[in-house]
Amino acid sequence: MQKVKLQNLDCANCAGKIEKRLNELDELSNVRLNFSTSTLSFEQNTDDDLLDKIEKEIQNIEREVFIIKDENRTQRTFWQLLDKKLLFITIVSIVVTYISYNYIQNANLQLAVYLIAYFLVGWDVLYKAGKNLLSGKLFDEHFLMSIATIGAFGLGEYVEGIAVMIFYQVGEMFQAVAVNNSRDSINSLIDIKPEFANVKEGETVVQKSPDEVKIGDTILVKVGEKVPVDGVLLDKTCSFDTSAITGEFKPKTVKQDDEVLSGFINLSNATYIKVQSLYKDSTVAKIIEMIEGASSKKAKAEKFITKFASRYTPIVVILAVMLAFIPPMLIEGALYADWIERALVFLVISCPCALVVSIPLSFFSAIGAVSKRGVLVKGANYIEKLTEIENIIFDKTGTLTHGVFEVTKVKAFGIDEDELLKVAAYVESFSTHPIAKSIVSSYGKEIDSKAIALHEELSGLGIKAQIDSKEVLVGNDRLLEKFGVKIDENIEEELNVVFISINSKFAGYIVVSDIIKVEAKEVIAELKNLGIEKTYMLTGDKKEVALNVANYLGIDEVKYELLPQDKLSNFEIIKKDTNKVTAFVGDGINDAPTLANSDVGFAMGGVGSDIAVKSADVVILNDNIKSISDAIKIAKKTKVVVYQNIVFIMAIKVAFLVLGAGAMISMKEAIFADVGVALLAIFNSMRILRTIKDKPKESVCEDNSCSTEVKSEKKKEEATSCCSGSSCCS
Repeated sequence: MQKVKLQNLDCANCAGKIEKRLNELDELSNVRLNFSTSTLSFEQNTDDDLLDKIEKEIQNIEREVFIIKDENRTQRTFWQLLDKKLLFITIVSIVVTYISYNYIQNANLQLAVYLIAYFLVGWDVLYKAGKNLLSGKLFDEHFLMSIATIGAFGLGEYVEGIAVMIFYQVGEMFQAVAVNNSRDSINSLIDIKPEFANVKEGETVVQKSPDEVKIGDTILVKVGEKVPVDGVLLDKTCSFDTSAITGEFKPKTVKQDDEVLSGFINLSNATYIKVQSLYKDSTVAKIIEMIEGASSKKAKAEKFITKFASRYTPIVVILAVMLAFIPPMLIEGALYADWIERALVFLVISCPCALVVSIPLSFFSAIGAVSKRGVLVKGANYIEKLTEIENIIFDKTGTLTHGVFEVTKVKAFGIDEDELLKVAAYVESFSTHPIAKSIVSSYGKEIDSKAIALHEELSGLGIKAQIDSKEVLVGNDRLLEKFGVKIDENIEEELNVVFISINSKFAGYIVVSDIIKVEAKEVIAELKNLGIEKTYMLTGDKKEVALNVANYLGIDEVKYELLPQDKLSNFEIIKKDTNKVTAFVGDGINDAPTLANSDVGFAMGGVGSDIAVKSADVVILNDNIKSISDAIKIAKKTKVVVYQNIVFIMAIKVAFLVLGAGAMISMKEAIFADVGVALLAIFNSMRILRTIKDKPKESVCEDNSCSTEVKSEKKKEEATSCCSGSSCCS
C-alpha cells in the first residue's frame, strides 16, 4: 500500500469524486482518500511510476490539488492558511467593480469592465462547471453558481452577479482555513515518526532509516531526538517527553530495563536502548495507522448528508426551472424576467455547501480534539457511538488500578520497621510472586544471600526461612497458625496482608496493595453526571479485593473471581439483561474478546496488548481513565454542534427559499443564505477543537504512586485517594 499527501484539498465532496475516479483506473486498486489528513493511499497493479498520471487525474477534478513530498505538519496561523492568490484576485475584482459602478458612464464600457471583474473572480467556478457539464455531471455548487450569475448578467443585475462570485470565493477561503486548521490539528499528532535511527555497530554508530532497524540492535538516542522504535533502556535512568504518545505533559523518568516507546523524546542525556520491535510493529507506526484511518469510517450523520446532497441538488434545480417558466404561463400579466430572477435567487440560496462541508468538518474536528487528550478513536462513527453509551463495564487490574503491587504499610511490634522490612525482603528474595517482588523492591537494598541459611516454600501458606540464625515465617495468617504463632493484634486490613514471625513470636505485618488510580473515583462520578446509567466491574481477583475497590470507587455492580472466558459471558448477560448500549474498558489479552464484542471497546494504554488495541474501537494512549469521560464530553459536544448546524442551515434555507420564490428578497440576501450560513456553520464546527482545552491534571503522588511524605493537609487529603484508603500517605 502506497501513501502520498495532497495539497489544497479543501472540499470533502471533491475528495469523494477523486477517490471514485482513481478507483476506476485499471492500474490502481483499493484507492482510499482520507480527507481529514489529505492522505491518498492505493495499491499499484503495475511497476510503472504512476504519480504523474494520478496527479493529472486529480487535477482534472480539482486543478489546484497536487501531490506533495515534503509536508509541513506544524500548526499554521490564520494568515499562513489563507489562500493569498485567491485573496488578491478577490480584492482586485472588488476594486474593478467599484470603479465601474461609480466612475464609468458609458454602458458598453461599463459592461466590459464588469465582465472583467466577473471572469477574474469567477473563472475557476465557471471552468469547473463547464468541465462537469461536458462530463455529464451537472448538479453541484459550481453549476448552481454559474447559472445564477450568468442569469443575473442576463437580467442586467451585473453587480449582484459579481457579488455572488465574490462572496462565494470569500466563503471558499474561510472554508479552506477551517478545514486546514482541523487537518493541522490531526497531522500535528502524527508528527511523531522519527526520521532516522542511530544504530550501534561495533564501536561506531551508523545512521539508518527506522525501517532498517532489527530486533536486538542497540540504538543511541541523543538529547532532543525521538526514539525511533520500541525498546528497553540500557542505561541507569533517562527522562523522556512522552506527550506525543500519551498526551501527558509531565516528563517521565525511565529506569534501566524499563520499556521505552517510539515517539518519546529524550530530555536528559544521550542513552542506549535495546530494540524490542520492528518499526512496522512499533507504537509510533500503530498510532499513525490508527489516526490516518480514523476518518475513513463515516458517522450516520455524515452518510445521511452525503446522500441528502446528491438528491437535494437536482430537486432544487428542477424546482428552479419550474419556478422560472410555469407561473408566467398560468398567471396573467406575469413576466418571464421577474420569475427567472426569482428562480436564480432560488438557485443561489439552495446550494448545499454548508451541509456538505460543516458536518464532516465537525467529526474530524472531534477526532483531532480527542487525539489531543491522548485518545485515538478509530472512526467518526465511534464519535457518534460514544454519545449513546448507557452502561460502562470496567476490568479492574491495569484499568481502575495500576496493576503493580506496592508496599503501602509496614507495622512492626517489638522490632524496628526497617528491620522488619529487611527480614521480609530477605525471605521473599527467592520468590517470583508479584507481592514478593514488591516487598524486595520496597526494601531497595542489596540482598546478602549468605545471610539466608534455610529457605522452604510452603504452598498456599508462605515461606519458612532462617535469616542470620533467626527462624522467620513470612506468609498469610494460616502459616503462623500452622506453627503455633498467635497474632494477638487487631488487624483491620483484610487484603494482601503479609504476616511476619521471628523466633516463633509475631513481629508485625506488611500491607501490599494494587494501587487504585488517583483519578478513578472522580471519573466514575463524572461518568454518572454525563448520563451513564450504571457502572460495572469484572475481575478475576478475589471477592474481598473486588468489593473493596468497587465500594471505594462507587461502582454499581461487581463480578469477581472470573476466568478470562467468564468476562465475555458476564458481559453478554449484562448487555442482554439491560438491552442498552454498553461499553467495555480493558487492557490485556484476556480482555480482547469482550472488547471486540462490546458496542464501544476502550483499550487502556495503547502501548499494551496488541490484540486488545486491535479489538478496541477507542484507544486510551495515556492510560488515564479520565480520558474516557473527556472523549464522551467531546463526542456529546460534537453531536450538539452537528445537529445545531443541520437545524440552523435547513431552517435558514427553507425560509429564504420561500422568500426568494415570493420575490421578498433579492440576490444580496440570497448570498447571505448561502455563503453566510456556510461560514457560520463552519465556525460553529471549529468550536469542537477548543473543547476541554486545559491540560490534564498531574497527580499529587509522583508517577501516580504514593508519596510517603505529604507536607500539607490539603495534599494529604488529595493523595489518600491514590492509596485506596491505605496509610502510605500518612
